[in-house]
Amino acid sequence: MNRVFFTGKYPLAVASILAILSLTLLSGCRKDSALTGTNGLTPVRLQADWYPQPEHGGYYTAIAKGYYQAEGLDVQILPIGTYTSGLQTVSSGGADFGLASSDQILEAVSNGLPVLAVSATMQHDPQAVMVHKNSPIQDFPGLEGHAVAAQVGATWFKYIVSKYHLKDVREIPATHSIANFLQDPNYVQQIFVTSEPFFVTKAGGDFRTMLISSAGYDPYRVLFTRRDYIDQHPDIVAKFVRATIKGWQEYLRDPAPANALILKLNPAQNPDQMQFSINALKQGGFITGPDASGAEIGKMTAARWAATNEQLTSLQVIHKAIDPTTAYTLKFLP
Repeated sequence: MNRVFFTGKYPLAVASILAILSLTLLSGCRKDSALTGTNGLTPVRLQADWYPQPEHGGYYTAIAKGYYQAEGLDVQILPIGTYTSGLQTVSSGGADFGLASSDQILEAVSNGLPVLAVSATMQHDPQAVMVHKNSPIQDFPGLEGHAVAAQVGATWFKYIVSKYHLKDVREIPATHSIANFLQDPNYVQQIFVTSEPFFVTKAGGDFRTMLISSAGYDPYRVLFTRRDYIDQHPDIVAKFVRATIKGWQEYLRDPAPANALILKLNPAQNPDQMQFSINALKQGGFITGPDASGAEIGKMTAARWAATNEQLTSLQVIHKAIDPTTAYTLKFLP
């Protein structure tokens, strides 16, 4: 996959929101972000995977509550354009950290990109397939004979086709909108359960969802950086990961400060939509995993990485075999 499947949350224009973020959080990008700034803090650039939203709440909490600043960091969060690759941006030095999924990282490492995951941002992926409430499709095998609007070339789709031996299911390009779903009772589409259901409900539609993770394809959402950045600045990586985990733990307890900042940076969001996303994140245990206390936030296991690597290899998404332990490190986790 080139980048994460985006959620269709009606973002601001790229130029406008970049200007807002730059003025609010940090003034401009630097050629060497590890150099201490005039404020005595070390600038760090995080390439986000979409525009400011509750799915980034931990990072904005760490900014709003001063957790990064307490670690000596001045963090700038860069939103991403529709067809921009965060992996390429970080690999080329355009940002210090990025957001992706563990399957993307494994594929990138197999293709020679010098990236390494340092923390899980979500224990489970909130991507799902959405059908109408009265659809005859009750499970993934039920997709046989249907078309599914999805990100072209999505690995999860290949997994579903392979696992359930589907012979007559078509992948059609996702429109990143619910318009077709509302108009066509037979429409099936890839979504985030933290996003599209809100808009369907608001429009008076009925729906059901099937989490892709429930089929056995369950990559992490991860925070990653470059190998050379870890080698040169392990202290910065440790500080950034530590403050970020603290930010996520606090966001799930008190999202108000981060939400205020998110709304300021992305007025396309609204309080009701944001509350829906937060509730979905909590109810699905996407950030925390099964331990709602937050003690497992950020953690990863070798077994999960190995399982995803095996799935990608079996699907021939990875053509050059790799040791999955070369795609991540656990040394910065609590």
